[in-house]
Amino acid sequence: MEGRTTDSAFSEHLFEYRSVAARRLALSLTITGIVMVVEIIGGVLTGSIALISDAGHMFTHGFAIAVSLVAISIARRPPCHHRTFGLYRAEILAAFINGLFLLLVVGAMIYEAVLRIIHPEEILGLQMLGVAIIGLAVNLASIAILQGSFKEDLNVKSVFYHMIADAASSVGIVAAAIVIFYTGWNILDPLVSLGISALIVRWGWGILRDSTKILLEVAPTGLNVDIISDDLKSRFPEIKGLYNVHLWTITAGMIVFSAHVELDNTSDSVDGESLVARVSSHLSDEYGVIESTIQVASSDEAQVCEIT
Repeated sequence: MEGRTTDSAFSEHLFEYRSVAARRLALSLTITGIVMVVEIIGGVLTGSIALISDAGHMFTHGFAIAVSLVAISIARRPPCHHRTFGLYRAEILAAFINGLFLLLVVGAMIYEAVLRIIHPEEILGLQMLGVAIIGLAVNLASIAILQGSFKEDLNVKSVFYHMIADAASSVGIVAAAIVIFYTGWNILDPLVSLGISALIVRWGWGILRDSTKILLEVAPTGLNVDIISDDLKSRFPEIKGLYNVHLWTITAGMIVFSAHVELDNTSDSVDGESLVARVSSHLSDEYGVIESTIQVASSDEAQVCEIT
């Protein structure tokens, strides 16, 4: 006997939300692309390597956003006979890729900052300030666009952290450019870069950790099968024990649970179908489980489960 949500609820649970996230990402990508083109043209016309470098920085934004958009498009394909959970994991894979990409970008930033410390270069403070202000404006616009989506979607969160990291970078560069312009302390430029790199490492590691846990089907953070098993036995006296208990996340916001349930000695008087429905409802309300599969097992079956 099994309890589960309907296929439509499973398939459509996040579709509307994903549509909103996709529109926000597309708008952010458009803004980023326009500024990138403007900076490339401006860099070529003025001969400013700073503008061209910042255009390359914008390209990293665009790459992260494009990866996320592709992942959302793939993830919205419905489940079928050989993709029973659909392709929701594409979003988690995108978050993992963006997390790695963040760390690669940090590696390049640290390398360049160390070179600048060893071999100081003259900094054009005024031009540096102008480029930083442009970058900051674009990052703040993208952050505002994605503000309502990043908390619920690890994929969007990976892009959001790209924007936060770059906004922090722009703020640091603006401050450093002002100081450099008035004092000539060029050493501030690589030092600010190293400080920002440390923050990005922390954010990138968090994205990698969370996405890896989902890809490896680890239980959601703050939750495990012992917590749920103890709760179910306490809430439903008919349940004597749970075996073959599994808890995992398909993608952010889609938790799945399965278990064999052994009833106590009064199981003959228990309506198994009603119990399964009540357990499934409780799992959904209390833990956000979108699909649960509960099999009521006899004492002999439960003993086999317990042994295996």
